[in-house]
Amino acid sequence: MEEYLKDEVVRTRKTDYPIHPLLQGRCSPRAMSGEEITSDELMALFEAARWSPSSYNAQPWRFLYVKRNTPEWSKLYDTLVEFNQKWTAAASALILAVSRDTFEHNNKPAQTHSFDTGSAWMAIALEASHRNLIAHGMQGFDYEKAKINMQIPAGYTVEAMIAIGKPAPKKALSEDLLKSETPSKRRPLAEIAREGVFSFNT
Repeated sequence: MEEYLKDEVVRTRKTDYPIHPLLQGRCSPRAMSGEEITSDELMALFEAARWSPSSYNAQPWRFLYVKRNTPEWSKLYDTLVEFNQKWTAAASALILAVSRDTFEHNNKPAQTHSFDTGSAWMAIALEASHRNLIAHGMQGFDYEKAKINMQIPAGYTVEAMIAIGKPAPKKALSEDLLKSETPSKRRPLAEIAREGVFSFNT
């Protein structure tokens, strides 16, 4: 199976301090082969998410998924902006990340429900990278339409969409998409972490 950008990313991304290669090599490519994903492969990603940390161990995340070539596929695919539809047409599955806004034990607001669900998404991304699968998060879709299509009740927040797929060579992408298929850079550490009070440039 194509190793997509992983090796290239590890080669070109230079860290200031040593970190695990799984973190250094994780990326969000768009070139997917169109192969189907098995239920075991998909469930392993959710298993990784299941063990993520959360406030009061509330586990507010909920993941709704649709597989390509099934009647349910259009419920999420049709909500994507045109740009994202172009490359997700070869994805194996689409996942909608949703979080519960309140704690189940007392129904009080859970201030960190989005933060906690983000940790679960990162677990999916890392497990996917470990398995040589692509996991690409997106905000480019109609949130309200997705909420209606997937019958999400009040009290839950739609957080993001995730495309899951098996890697393909970069040349499978159209020319305009190919331009963005390079390892992304990161801000310097000084721009994201400082001791003491807020002193970042706004």
